[in-house]
Amino acid sequence: MAQGDDPATQNDEPALLRRAQQGDEMAFAELVRRHQTAVFNVAYRLFGRRQDAEDAAQEAFLRAYQALDRFDLSRPFAPWIKRITANLCLNWLESERVRPQVTADVSEQSTVWNDWAATVPTPEQTLLHREQASRLRNAILQLSPTYRAVIEYRHFQEMSYDEIAIVMARPVSSVKSDLFRARKLLAEYMQHHETGEK
Repeated sequence: MAQGDDPATQNDEPALLRRAQQGDEMAFAELVRRHQTAVFNVAYRLFGRRQDAEDAAQEAFLRAYQALDRFDLSRPFAPWIKRITANLCLNWLESERVRPQVTADVSEQSTVWNDWAATVPTPEQTLLHREQASRLRNAILQLSPTYRAVIEYRHFQEMSYDEIAIVMARPVSSVKSDLFRARKLLAEYMQHHETGEK
């Protein structure tokens, strides 16, 4: 569970958000501290490069701060900031401001991909988990920006089809079609590499 998603840290979050909306920079800094890992992970999954992910996370928080006066305090902050981040990354990818990095250090993979699969107890299973996480991340980075985004929204942010359609300004039917094709491509990529084909 990401730190920003921990119920224990959300009890006082409405108060923090209210203070931040009133111009309390320390309150917003605390929101950043709580959610920075989750925001970085969103960007890293979409870019595959630490520097780009860090730049996007910084820009996402800046945009959130600028739009904070319009934020509905009755809603949770985590989904909102993650959507800002994913939309920003998608825009950057579509404009080719950044290109996805298909390889990354194993140390980064084991940290960033914790949310995709459960932790395993034995060294052998841990190694297998890292290898699978690496293949999965590389597979996602082979997808088009649109397919990458629907995977991010549906599987990492657990958004409904209707929510994804609103965020991406696309018909629900298109979202479902994109997700179907993205999953199929991922499955083909994973199967291809599991069989050792080149």
